[in-house]
Amino acid sequence: MSQLLPLFAALLLSALLPAHAAEPDVTRLLADADRFRVSDEQLVIETRVNTFKSDGTPDKERLYTVHTSTGRRSLVLMRSPAEQGQKVLMVGDDFWLLMPGTQRPMRITPSQKLLGDASTGDIATLRWSEDYTATLVGEERCENVACWHLNLSARRAGVSYQRIELWLGRDRHLPLKADLYLQSDKLAKQARFVPDSVERPTQIDEMVLRDQLSNHRETRVRYTAREKRAVPESWFNPMSLARNPTLE
Repeated sequence: MSQLLPLFAALLLSALLPAHAAEPDVTRLLADADRFRVSDEQLVIETRVNTFKSDGTPDKERLYTVHTSTGRRSLVLMRSPAEQGQKVLMVGDDFWLLMPGTQRPMRITPSQKLLGDASTGDIATLRWSEDYTATLVGEERCENVACWHLNLSARRAGVSYQRIELWLGRDRHLPLKADLYLQSDKLAKQARFVPDSVERPTQIDEMVLRDQLSNHRETRVRYTAREKRAVPESWFNPMSLARNPTLE
């Protein structure tokens, strides 16, 4: 009987202790995070990009209209006077720059800069779940809240970043911050995500990028409006787009 008492005590203690929480489904975490950035498969997103000097004073501003669609396709229309008429087309891993007055699309890379530290990939690519495989690093404290820390590995070569360290809010899976790494595994940028509401966030309103390679300047990508809208299939064909530069 005396030998059974320690065993009984151990079983009783284990029953009283809280059960260890099961690890979350990382695929669901990433899909939930994407929904804060892109709420529908076919959207028009008005985007404002501002750069700031090292002392925090404003530098430049650019305006873009981004059309997103299924199949990893995006069309970026440049709206500012300095870039008026220029377009960036993304279809899968392929990127083209279309200049006014020319009928030959130019191949570019997703890392090519648009303004400041905002690259073509930063503006045209908004879904991590399509480009990365996620693994759970663990639960951590970040931005004064409980977070899930994910490691994202690129599924293909044609993405802006080979690896991303991403932190999501534990309860709503809201993106909070990310470290963005190049093919060389150098830390290129750090990103911070600003939601529309602190109490009940429904979408990301702004992405703040800080350069980690050279000037440490800040670039802010603000999503000023979103609208569910489909566009003609011809808009995602580079040659058709070059022959018909006037879309609206």
